[in-house]
Amino acid sequence: MPAPLYRYTVIHIYRYTTPVRTRFPPSPTGFLHVGGLRTALFCYLVAKQTKGSFLLRIEDTDRERLVEGAIENILRTLHWAGLDPDEGVMMKNGVVTQEGTHGPYIQSERLPLYQKYAAQLLEAGKAYPCFCSPDRLDQMRKEQQEAKQAPMYDRKCLKIAKEESTRRIAAGEKHVIRLEIRCFLKVTDSLPITWHMSSTIT
Repeated sequence: MPAPLYRYTVIHIYRYTTPVRTRFPPSPTGFLHVGGLRTALFCYLVAKQTKGSFLLRIEDTDRERLVEGAIENILRTLHWAGLDPDEGVMMKNGVVTQEGTHGPYIQSERLPLYQKYAAQLLEAGKAYPCFCSPDRLDQMRKEQQEAKQAPMYDRKCLKIAKEESTRRIAAGEKHVIRLEIRCFLKVTDSLPITWHMSSTIT
């Protein structure tokens, strides 16, 4: 078995004076590749050089692309490289487990928590449901690109009345939650500036 990868890498960190808690969040849509392993290495080194902790979280919300056995492969690869996490998703005696006080560390198990806060954002008027289909969004982006415009959501569903949105959600219509982000930009020179922000909560 080769020596751990971190023995061959030196990273000097000067600005951190307190322990740093780092996170590596791979998606189990395939096996861990060298780019992901490099990211894990940097996270591990920052944590260890500051006497902090290295956390592993699994981003498994893309349910259609999940690969069976990918989580186990990620954990075995990290162990092979000497990058075992201090907290989060781990493997004990061949079984995937979770350890730590801030779990769950598998994203799909945190959905009830996210749904709770998404409901609060909706109630406060800081978010809104979007019922646009993937086909409509694809067509909108295509038209914007053909017009040499930056792809962005046109906020169509922001205009839907709250009563109608509530009725459609209750009927089981598919939707996502979009944040209502209002940006104000003051331009002090003659340079053309375009500012856009868009975010969704599924």
